[in-house]
Amino acid sequence: MTGDLLGLRDWLTSWDITLVGMESTGVYWKPVYYLLEDELGCWLLNARHLRNVPGRKTDMADAAWIAQLLAHGLVQPSFVPPKPIRELRNLTRYRKAQIDERGREAQRLDKILQDAGIKLSSVATDILGVSGRAMLAALVQGSRDPEALAELAKGLLRKKIPALRDALTSRFGAHHALLVGEVLAKLDYLDEAIGRLSVEIDQVIAPFDHQRDLLTTAVGIDRRTAEGLIAEIGVDMAVFGTAERLASWAGRCPGQHESAGKSKSGRTRKGNKWLRIYQHDAAMGAIRSKGTYPAAQYARIKGRRGHFNALGAVQHSLLVACFHML
Repeated sequence: MTGDLLGLRDWLTSWDITLVGMESTGVYWKPVYYLLEDELGCWLLNARHLRNVPGRKTDMADAAWIAQLLAHGLVQPSFVPPKPIRELRNLTRYRKAQIDERGREAQRLDKILQDAGIKLSSVATDILGVSGRAMLAALVQGSRDPEALAELAKGLLRKKIPALRDALTSRFGAHHALLVGEVLAKLDYLDEAIGRLSVEIDQVIAPFDHQRDLLTTAVGIDRRTAEGLIAEIGVDMAVFGTAERLASWAGRCPGQHESAGKSKSGRTRKGNKWLRIYQHDAAMGAIRSKGTYPAAQYARIKGRRGHFNALGAVQHSLLVACFHML
């Protein structure tokens, strides 16, 4: 509890402790770290670097082992961003989760329509556009006439009215209407939530507007991706030192495993899950661009090493570019 952690902080300061090391276990290190960091030096340590020899293992023995490694300088601290970046990180991660949830809800909607025999996605590019929403709302309200539903099309979609009549001829029932209504209500809520989060992110990221605008000049990196990259790696590249160390921390460089003079599998580490998502989005946008270095790099490597290796190389190049821009 918080009161116990405050007592721990008072006890540590009473013994003139200057440095505390702790193992990173899920999210459980966060309340301890955040309460101690203002008074003491805190190092968050990678559990893979703290493996003890097999034998008697207790929490007290683990604590003594961590203290011994820390005292002899045998471990290095993990990257923990400063408070403003941590707040931005919480917001961008939650927004990304809501965006992904919205995509899943849109897929659920299409599955319900397919179950009812409605082939709207085969005719309309976006079933959640103005025309699609009008047709879906009419279906929820009880309209089943394909002629009337097709006439709700707007703009360029009116050229496809004959195809819409065929696509909207279905066995849409009352339970389909209930499900579609619930999905549409959830989509509306998610759109509002994403909008509110974006407004808050704009306020929190205001001190780093210059860095965000710089990142958006790179091919494949849009505004949201730039905000996510800043939230994950921060804006102070001194904590990484070099672009190579940043790439290693992010898991975007080849691994190395040599034994008995033989080089074995050099697969990359997983790295930061959220950073990997933003890197993937940026790389996918970059390889679709025309006349750019990332697109040429992808095409050159794909023929020899395949799609995933080529995409990883583009992600590495973009991350190195972000390091130098920041």
